[in-house]
Amino acid sequence: MSHPRSRVSGVTADFTPDRPALRSWLPGFVGLAAIWGSSFLFIKVGVAELHPLHLTLYRVAAGALTLLVVLVVVRDRLPRDPRVWGHLAVVAGLGVALPFTLFGYGEQRVESMLAGIWNATTPLVVLPLAVLVFRTERLTARGAVGLGLGFAGVTVVLGVWQGVGGAHFAGQLMCFGAAACYGLAIPYQKRFIAGRTLSGLSLSAAQLVVATVQLAIVAPLVAGPPPLPTALSPRVLAAVLALGALGTGLAFVIHLRNIRIVGASTASTVTYLIPVFAVLIGAVVLGERLTWHQPVGALIVLLGVAVSQGLVGRRRPVAAAVDRRALAESAAR
Repeated sequence: MSHPRSRVSGVTADFTPDRPALRSWLPGFVGLAAIWGSSFLFIKVGVAELHPLHLTLYRVAAGALTLLVVLVVVRDRLPRDPRVWGHLAVVAGLGVALPFTLFGYGEQRVESMLAGIWNATTPLVVLPLAVLVFRTERLTARGAVGLGLGFAGVTVVLGVWQGVGGAHFAGQLMCFGAAACYGLAIPYQKRFIAGRTLSGLSLSAAQLVVATVQLAIVAPLVAGPPPLPTALSPRVLAAVLALGALGTGLAFVIHLRNIRIVGASTASTVTYLIPVFAVLIGAVVLGERLTWHQPVGALIVLLGVAVSQGLVGRRRPVAAAVDRRALAESAAR
C-alpha cells in the first residue's frame, strides 16, 4: 500500500493512515521534548564557565562526533557533491553556529526557561521569510492571523510596556535573534538542500562538521583559545557532553524514529512541548521564576503558531505545515 510522502530536512518520511499504538512512540516523543527542553538548562550551566563561542564549539564538535559514529554504524556516508557542501556552509552558520552562540550570550542575561520560550517563536520567522524571500510558500489569511497573534505574543513576552533597554531586555533580543537565525536556515535548507536524495542523518552530520570548522576558526579570534576540556569543572563538562552527544546525537536518532512511526507532521509537534519542559526544568533545577506576562505571552505565541500552521480550525495540507515546523529539528537547541 502506498502512502503520501513529504521531506523534512532531507529526510523522506512516510505518512501512514494507520494509528500506531501510543506506547510505540509516545515515550520517545516525550523524551525528545525533555532532551531538547533541557538544552537551555545545559547552556545556562555551560556559560557559567565558558565563553558562549567556546561552549558552542565544544557542543557542536561533540554532536558532530556523535553523528559521525552513527553514520559509520548505519553504513551511511557524508555528501559528495561540492555544491551541497557549499549550501551546508550557509545552513551551518545560520542554523547552528550563530543561533547556538546567541542563545549562549542570551542566557548570560536571562533565565534558561525564557530562552526556551523564545525558541518557540521560530515558525513565526520562517513563514514571512518563506513567503517574501525564498518564495517557497504563500501567505494565506490564516497565516496572516497567526503571524499577528504570534508577534502580539512576542511583545507580551518582552513586556514592552515596561520600557526597553537593560541587560535582561538585550538578552531576550539575543534569544529572539537566535530563533530568527533558525527561521532563515529552514527555508534556505528547503530551497537548496531538502530536495536532494540524501539522508537526514548524512546532512545533519555534514552540517555539524562544517559548523565545527567555522567555530574553530572564529572562536579563537573572538574569544581567545578555548580552554582544554580537562580545565572544565565536571558539571560544565557534563553539560557540554549532554548538549552535543545527547541533545544533538541521540535526540536526532529518536526524532527519526518518531517520524518513521507516526509521520513527520505528528513528530514535528514536539515543538510545542519543548518550552513546557524548558520552563519546568528551569524552575525545578535552577529555581528560576517567570513574571506573569512571560508565560501568557508564550501561550499567545504558541496559539499564533498553531493558527498559522493550520492546527486550529480547518487543517491545511500536512506537507506545508511540516516545512514551517521543521525548525524544532535543528537542534536545540
